Amino acid sequence: MSATSTGPALLPWTEDDQANRLLAEDPNALLIGFALDQQVTVQKAFAGPLVLKLRLGHLDPARIAAMPPDELEAVFRDRPAIHRFPGAMAERVQSLCRYLAETYDGDGSRVWSEATSGQDMAKRIGSLPGFGDMKVRSLVATLIKQFGVKPDGWEQVLPAHPTLGDADTPEALAAYQAAKREHKRQVRAQRERKD
Repeated sequence: MSATSTGPALLPWTEDDQANRLLAEDPNALLIGFALDQQVTVQKAFAGPLVLKLRLGHLDPARIAAMPPDELEAVFRDRPAIHRFPGAMAERVQSLCRYLAETYDGDGSRVWSEATSGQDMAKRIGSLPGFGDMKVRSLVATLIKQFGVKPDGWEQVLPAHPTLGDADTPEALAAYQAAKREHKRQVRAQRERKD
């Protein structure tokens, strides 16, 4: 991940060890996976970077950013589609890659390796296109817990609640997903009581 951290050999978030290794080895793949982690299962989202790499032959942010949008969308739509919403997600990934190319010379690890503090790391992640508060917290937890990325003040930005960053085994991933489903069910039930 970066010269100052050590990471796992893989992140067990898909059913494909090659996809899991790519997430651990390639910071751009990890970021693309987080960008895709919306309205699909964790497994589908984080399998996406490998599928994209196999179809394109690379995950170079500058090259992805330079692609005609309709060509990238076609790559996302090719069966099986990379995401449930291939058009929107092709656009999101292209925006992310453009930002990585322009801001970090295509090196996603610089988002966190150059952070001066935990707050700065969270702010940098939050500046990525398509990264809202939940993704920021989950990626921060992943970097701290799985990759040992601990800039000064990391304790202040580490979420106190379970996140995907806690999923270091297939069993832990299943437990995380079950807890997330239960939380969503409780939130829906509260909304219904208010209505």
